[in-house]
Amino acid sequence: MKFVSSPQDWVSDPCDALVVALDDQWASRPEFQALDRATSGWFGRAMHTAEVSTKPNKVSILIAPPGIPTGVLAIVGTGSTSTTSCNTYYRAAGSAMRSLASKQRSVLRFVGFGNSPLETRAAIAGAMVGAQGQDLYKSDKSTFSPNLVQWFGANDSQIRAGEIVGESVNLARHMVNQPPNLMYPQTFAHRANEVANDAGFSVEVWDKDRLEQERCGALLAVARGSIREPRLLILRYQGSTPDSDPLALVGKGVTFDSGGYSLKPTDGMLTMKCDMAGAATVLGIFNAVAKLKVRRNLIGVVGLVENLVSGDAFKLGDVLTARSGKTIEIHNTDAEGRLVLADCLNVALQENPTQIIDFATLTGACVVALGNDVAGLMSNNNPLQGDVQSFTEKCGELTWPLPMHSFYGEQIAGKVADIKNVGEGRWGGAITAAKFLEEFVQARPWVHLDIAGPAFLDSPKPWCDAGGTGFLVRSFAEWLLA
Repeated sequence: MKFVSSPQDWVSDPCDALVVALDDQWASRPEFQALDRATSGWFGRAMHTAEVSTKPNKVSILIAPPGIPTGVLAIVGTGSTSTTSCNTYYRAAGSAMRSLASKQRSVLRFVGFGNSPLETRAAIAGAMVGAQGQDLYKSDKSTFSPNLVQWFGANDSQIRAGEIVGESVNLARHMVNQPPNLMYPQTFAHRANEVANDAGFSVEVWDKDRLEQERCGALLAVARGSIREPRLLILRYQGSTPDSDPLALVGKGVTFDSGGYSLKPTDGMLTMKCDMAGAATVLGIFNAVAKLKVRRNLIGVVGLVENLVSGDAFKLGDVLTARSGKTIEIHNTDAEGRLVLADCLNVALQENPTQIIDFATLTGACVVALGNDVAGLMSNNNPLQGDVQSFTEKCGELTWPLPMHSFYGEQIAGKVADIKNVGEGRWGGAITAAKFLEEFVQARPWVHLDIAGPAFLDSPKPWCDAGGTGFLVRSFAEWLLA
């Protein structure tokens, strides 16, 4: 699928399908007026019927419109002009593309998507997300990318930036959607090397022997139950001067999570291929940052394990020693992601980052608190927390702060070791998990993003197929580009 600028005469130039975004003030829109003139009033009459809607993400398909050289005219609603945003166009473009991608088409043309470069990039990314489904291994495909997409109102550089962002979101989605028998620590590392070679950043891979040399006792304990050996990846991108301290991005990469001896039920385990979404997010952001040539240095640390059950799997009551030297009592083997991140955060500190941001599908408690559409945002630094929340909201990928009062930390105090890996009972589980991670950042400005809800869709949305969503790749690509 290739994106190019649209011909200026977007009404009269032939295409297979013409896609137009219209809001609730459609009668005053130049796109409506151009279509109404070209169809000698037919389009105006169609808009006054109940067959065409401008409700957000509603796609109305009109076949063989008169006076226009296209077989399909697709109208996608963007809702109220007062609520139009970057995310409005992302979802509208994705919804239109998903509707049209049910058949193989050659040339699509998108008109009316976005009033700023940020909105245009979001819309192009949304169209790319709509064109990629989760049918990776189906014999009969249900989603077909068009050969060419023409975009009206955007220049070549804006289109290329939108393509990079969309490609990076889809990279994260594709990684998450891979089945766990094919996506495990070694194959993730192999794919990360391919992405790095293409995009222009480096990857250092620590295997099991190196992890043992580095005393990564928390990560190694989680990995013990699997015959698949763990990996830790250090991603490096230099967009600024060598003496400029980097921003560190850390990702949880549990490629499959059975819960260990704290075994999950079948329903809870079925989608646990998504427990490496934090790692996929970091890889997607690096792909975008490198290809967009962001002028900033970045370090990425990704811990990759499988959490399974075997005779050598770690157990409840075990005491682990993390890379930092801190000792940890295990009270729940299904609280494994924070153990992996403990060592990853310590590795990130050795790179002397100015700030650390971690991404993890960490707790079901965060989904209980905030639902499936909002990520938990926890931090030890209010300015950094505010920056992250502001920009993710601007991009329409919502995050919400949870309190980090010191008394939450009392719940993870250990009896036979320094700390334990869960709090007291069910209450405040997302926060006590964050307080656990805070023990490993040495007061460096840090944000923890619990993406357990929005990283994976159990059922499709109008703008995105079920499965991985690539949540926060777009926001952080734009934040670092700004």
